Amino acid sequence: MQAASACCGGTASYPALMLDDAQLDRACGALLGSAVGDALGAGYEFGSAPLGPEGPAMIGGGLGDFAPGEWTDDTTMAWCIADVAASGLDLRSEEGLTGIAQRFRTWFETGPADIGIHTRRLLDEVGPLPFGSALLATSYDLHERTGHTAGNGSLMRTAPVALPYLDSPSAVAEAALAVSRLTHYDPRAGEACVLWSLAIRHAIVEGELDIRVGLDLLAAEAASFWSARIEEAEASDPGRFRPNGWVVAAFQAAWSAIAHSDGLVPGLAAAIAIGDDTDTVAAIAGALLGARWGASSVPAEWRGILHGYPGITGERLVELASTTVRHASH
Repeated sequence: MQAASACCGGTASYPALMLDDAQLDRACGALLGSAVGDALGAGYEFGSAPLGPEGPAMIGGGLGDFAPGEWTDDTTMAWCIADVAASGLDLRSEEGLTGIAQRFRTWFETGPADIGIHTRRLLDEVGPLPFGSALLATSYDLHERTGHTAGNGSLMRTAPVALPYLDSPSAVAEAALAVSRLTHYDPRAGEACVLWSLAIRHAIVEGELDIRVGLDLLAAEAASFWSARIEEAEASDPGRFRPNGWVVAAFQAAWSAIAHSDGLVPGLAAAIAIGDDTDTVAAIAGALLGARWGASSVPAEWRGILHGYPGITGERLVELASTTVRHASH
């Protein structure tokens, strides 16, 4: 199996970060913001309901007939990663990737209505209790057979990836690529996850939005490709990026929505207003918006009804994020 190159350079050594209260709020906001965006966008996915002039609401429904405030597969798969990260396992290791793979498969065996076609096929092929290496090999084989593994399904679950590695940008990049490849082996999917995860890290640590902060950790061709796509997103109305099932279009849609708004709530509204895969674009945008503006920026009425697989509330996501970053700082 040949490795697809997205990142260059080794792992640097950084001093452990001791987060202040604002940084901890932003770290929790990454996971919570993504889940809120997901649940908020679920009711409008692919035109399931019209978006009124007052903006999006937690209406439920959508393609999965969700309850108001219920998240979709986007957050479920992010939870699988967050649960492993909170246990202290390295997401880059075989043990960590196996933990993620087996959580993915356990969820798959519940017969979720909202699982993507690509992910369903992959998890069906890998069989029960997969090792991380087995899922990676299955992902690689599917890419080799089809050449179509650049959907938005790994970018949608990046919210927890940076949390164990806030002291090391290169470790964030390595983890983002490893976790993406478990299901989406196309290099563009991995590159998108690297950039988004590094932007999340930067927002948590520095309190600012910078989608270009990870470009120097990509190979030269990839950095050039993504620089042009970022400029295009910033120069275009967010509505241009529809359809957005392709990882590049989803990345551009989410960043354009963020770049053309100010704050978490306006950013999520802009992301959902684009249309098409509204829950996924809002989940992607919500991770970065939450990392910038913090869990405290999520409206109480949304936070209060947020819930989903595996039978938990949004407050459990906050706990997982907090546990992960506290473990990483010691």
